[in-house]
Formats: sequence, C-alpha cells, structure tokens
Amino acid sequence: MNIGEDAGTAFGTGGIRTPLIGRTAPDPKAYGLPDAGELTALLADWCPDYALQTSPQAYGLPGAEEAAAPAGRRHPDYALQRPLGSEVPDGIGEVYAPRVVPAETSAPPAQAPGAGVPPAVPVPVAAGRPPSIARIGTLPVDAIRADFPILEEKVNGRRLVWLDNAATTQKPLAVIARLEHFYRHENSNVHRGAHTLAERATDAYEAAREKIAAFIGAPSSDAVVFVRGTTEGINLVAQGYVKQYLRPGDEIILTLLEHHANIVPWQLLAQETGAVLRVAPVDADGQINLPAYAELFTPRTRFVSASHVSNALGTVAPVEEMIALAHSHGTRICIDGAQSVSHMPVDMRALDADFFVFSGHKIYGPTGIGVVYGKPELLEAARPYQGGGNMIADVTFAETVYREAPAKFEAGTGNIADAAGLGAAVDYVSSVGMRHIAAYEQDLLDYGTRALSAVPGLRLIGTAARKASVLSFVLEGHDIEETGRRLSAAGIAVRAGHHCAQPILRHFGLEGTVRSSLAFYNTHEEIDLLVDALSNIVRGRTHSSKLSLWPWSIS
Repeated sequence: MNIGEDAGTAFGTGGIRTPLIGRTAPDPKAYGLPDAGELTALLADWCPDYALQTSPQAYGLPGAEEAAAPAGRRHPDYALQRPLGSEVPDGIGEVYAPRVVPAETSAPPAQAPGAGVPPAVPVPVAAGRPPSIARIGTLPVDAIRADFPILEEKVNGRRLVWLDNAATTQKPLAVIARLEHFYRHENSNVHRGAHTLAERATDAYEAAREKIAAFIGAPSSDAVVFVRGTTEGINLVAQGYVKQYLRPGDEIILTLLEHHANIVPWQLLAQETGAVLRVAPVDADGQINLPAYAELFTPRTRFVSASHVSNALGTVAPVEEMIALAHSHGTRICIDGAQSVSHMPVDMRALDADFFVFSGHKIYGPTGIGVVYGKPELLEAARPYQGGGNMIADVTFAETVYREAPAKFEAGTGNIADAAGLGAAVDYVSSVGMRHIAAYEQDLLDYGTRALSAVPGLRLIGTAARKASVLSFVLEGHDIEETGRRLSAAGIAVRAGHHCAQPILRHFGLEGTVRSSLAFYNTHEEIDLLVDALSNIVRGRTHSSKLSLWPWSIS
C-alpha cells in the first residue's frame, strides 16, 4: 500500500475522487493506522468538510451525472469543470473553465493586500484536528488548486509545494487550454490578413489587449502595449520616452528596493546621456524612507522609476504618495508592477501612474508576454525604440511614417498566442476576484510570518508593515543554497540567491536569502510543511517525522 497515493485519492484537491474506504489494500493495522471504519468515524468527527466526498453540490461542484459527461465534451484532465462562456471563440467548447464567482465589475482602487476586506481563513476547529477547507471568497481553495495541474506533480516522491511564485506562477488549465486552442484553430499572423485565420488571430490578440486594459483600469486598450515582459517594458520606457528629454547632469530617481531590471536600463541610459541616478533609501524594515525620497527632487529631476512591490522582501512601496510627490515636481514616473499585479487590485485611474509595466508569467499567464501601460499623451510623445514590420504606416528609403500607439511599439510579429493566454489568465483571476485573492494571501502571509519566526535561528529579511506575499529569510549556520536543496528534497520549491536584487540585500549585509513566495493556491498546510522541513534542517534531520492526514504532507 502506498500511503501517499491512497490518502491522496481520498483527499485529493480535485474535489471528487475515489474514496480510500472500500479499496483493496493490506491491513492498515499493520502500519499502525486506523482501519477503514475507524478512519471514517474520525474524519466525520474531525472535518466537517469531509462531506465534500459525498455532497459535491454543496460546494458548487458538479454531481455524478455532470461529472460523467461524454469524454468528447470536456478536456480529459479537466472533467469537473463547466464550459467556457460564449465570449470564447467558437471551437473551444470542448475545454472547460474554472469554477468562478461573478467577475468584479470594475477594478477597485489600488490598496495593500487585504485592506478593507475580511481575511478568508479556515473555519476554526478543535486543537489537533485538521483544518476545514479554506475559501477565497466563496471558492474552496482546493477547488482552485484543482485548476492547476502541476500542483499534482511529484518531486522527490512528494507532492510539489510551489513556493517560488515571485519567480513565476503556475498556469491554470484555462490558460493551457487557451494556448492549445490558438494553435489548433487560430494560428496566423495578425492584422492585414485577408483570410479567416488572420481574422481569428487578430480578434484573439486585440481581445486580450481589451481584457488587460479593463483589468488594470486603463482608459483605453490603445494605452496597452504588448512586450516580452517587465524588463523589455522598462527598456521601452527608458529608450522610447525618457531618453529624448535627458541632458548631461539630469537626474533619474530610483529606490534601493529595485530589481536589476529597474536598475540596469537606467544605468545604460545614464552612461549614454550623462544623466545621474539618485537612490531613495529604506529603513531597517525594508520600507521606503518617504521624507528622504521627497528630498531627492531637484530642478534637474527628469524621471522616477520604482517598484510597487519588492521581489526580494515583499515590501509594498507607498506608490500613491510617491506618484503624487513626483507629479508635484512636474516629474513623470514609471511603476514596476511585476510583483504587485497578481497580489492586489491595481487601477490606473486611481493610481495615476504615467507608466505601469508587468509580466504575464507573474500573473498565471505564459512566459514571453508582458505589458506596458502608458498615458495616451506620453505614448504619443514616445519614439519607437526598435523598428520593423507591423509598426509602420508608410516606408520609403527616405522616410518612415509610424502607426499610432500601441502599434508603433510592436515591431515585428508579436507573441500572439501568449497574449491570448494572458487574456485567459486575467479572466481567471478576475473571476476569483482580486480583492478576495489579496485578503486570502494576506492571511497566508501573516500565518507564514508567525510560523517561520518560531524556527530556531531563522531571521526574516524584510519586515515592512505593508508587505505582499514574500517570506525571505536566512537560517543561522546554514548555507542558503544548501537550504534550498534540502527543501527541494522534501518537495518544496523555493528560491535561494540574490533574486536579481543585490543592492537591497547588501543593505542588510547579505549576498542572498532563501525566498519563499506565496500565491492564492498555497495553503496553511504547505507553510507547515516548510516550517517542518526547516526545523528538521536545524535539528540535522533529512526527513520529516511529522505525520499528517493531508495529501500534500504524505510521501
């Protein structure tokens, strides 16, 4: 009997699985475990949500007849989902969408995770009993986890615990299915094609742009430029807009929190133009020193570029105040939203950022696609920073006339399929609700902060009052890379290194940290597994001695 497999079958995250009870297996008493009857009684007493095994409709899940729909009407790995809505192009009816609540009708103002929203936390249970299923809004977290097939992956014999979300997020089946549908039914270059597939591809590409504009509260889809990711987006802003206004001695303000992608492009620009970089400091908790930031502005200040959320610490920068201060000096500002857009609502109308950039793969979309939002008048003033086809209205050997934004910044064949995939990702998180996601993740972050703080010798790096879902730490007496490898041996994926943020880590006297980073498909139980594995490292053990009935903690 493989305990992990059988227990996982009974309590798998897909919601409806073959129960453990009644399966042919060796006598569990031989393993010191309760038999089927005892286990049934224990679970019925311990876990109110054990009813999920027999009453799926109570959780908004399909019943047995719905689940038994003909195989041709559903994705083979997505049997328990309901069909996508009519907004999806014809032909994608054979794949299935996530279980959703009604989408939010408008993007709420930018705020700290969980601000003004009661945390979605598990129902309290008696000490020593398994927690009931947590919810994000009205959705069970286990139902959401079932939408992410890679979370069933086994790593070193254990179910994957993915805590490397700041590096990249995993993809729901709705995104995977959207990519497959594009290549099966729509694959063509966009614009100007005089055939059906070109029309389909163009519709998919531009529909994604419209979805993203609505998601971030942009006034128009023309303010949304597709790029490869945040890095290319920042380079576009630097080379396309800022460069033309710089003279030797002019100043660009950054912060100590920045990712290398928001440092190196500005260094290159400064070297090219003679401009000077000025850096806003942080305090001992990793928070922006706002008065010191305000003092950096001079008559020579030309631009500001700052991260919304630190990828290394999780600090949520006071971007509302930073934007207002920049504008009070007549200075434009770009916000790097790579680490914020998947964790909290963002609204360009409320935020008033001049530019906002992010990557699709940080918000459950594909790699190789990202977004630059720019105020329309600034995109009009910006110059193309690379040339080629698709972005021109007329070309002679004497002169080129460019198309209007966003086309003039999208030279060559774009990443059409992944743009459509990003549109599907935005649909997915919108259907869950960004405010619900922010509240749930804030609860996870608070729980993880308390739990990790109890590990002997563990020092959390970055303890700002406003944080998003990053728990970065060092373990006294243990090398960070070795700690990362030991955690991987337990099936736990974290990041160990400098996280492309060397200046901020050196502020703390470090060259690297172990970084665990959370997403809305993570759970308290996974944090417990991380803490247990770290405690074993401290005690010099290689395997956990902790026994749990939950499937992701049984090897």
